[in-house]
Amino acid sequence: MSKSRKHPAHGVEHKASQPTVVYDTVCTASKRAWLATPEMHDCLIKVWRDDATSWLVGRYVVMPDHVHYFAWATPESRDYQNWVKYWKSKFSKSHGKKNLRMQSDNWDTRMRCESQYEEKWQYVRQNPVRAGLVENADHWEFSGVVYDLKW
Repeated sequence: MSKSRKHPAHGVEHKASQPTVVYDTVCTASKRAWLATPEMHDCLIKVWRDDATSWLVGRYVVMPDHVHYFAWATPESRDYQNWVKYWKSKFSKSHGKKNLRMQSDNWDTRMRCESQYEEKWQYVRQNPVRAGLVENADHWEFSGVVYDLKW
C-alpha cells in the first residue's frame, strides 16, 4: 500500500532541450479566504511583475484561499524555492496586513511537455467554476497572464 505525500518533493530539474516551467499552488495560512479581492490581486500581480522577476509568472488563477500559477525559468533564475519565499515575503510586505499570510510551504510540479502544461491550465482555469464562484471561467476576474509565455 502506497502512502500519499503530505508535502511535495521540492527541486526543479532543468533540461536544455525544453523550457523549465513549474506549476505551483500556494495557500493562505490556515486556508483563510482573503486573496480574491481587487486589492490583493493587484498587489500580487505588481510583486510578480516588478519585484520577483527571477522566475516569470505566466498564467495564474487567484482563489479566495490559494493561488495557482505557472512560473517559467529565465537565464537569471535562481533556486525556485528561494524565489517562492521571496515573492511571498514581498507580497506580505506590500499588502501590509500582518494577519494575512501565506502558508510557508507550496506544492510545485514541473511541467514536462506542452500538452501537460495545456491540460493543467485548462483544469486550473475551471477552478472558480468548480468552486461555485462563477458559471463561466472567463468571468473570474482574478485570473490572467502576467507574462505571455509560449511553450
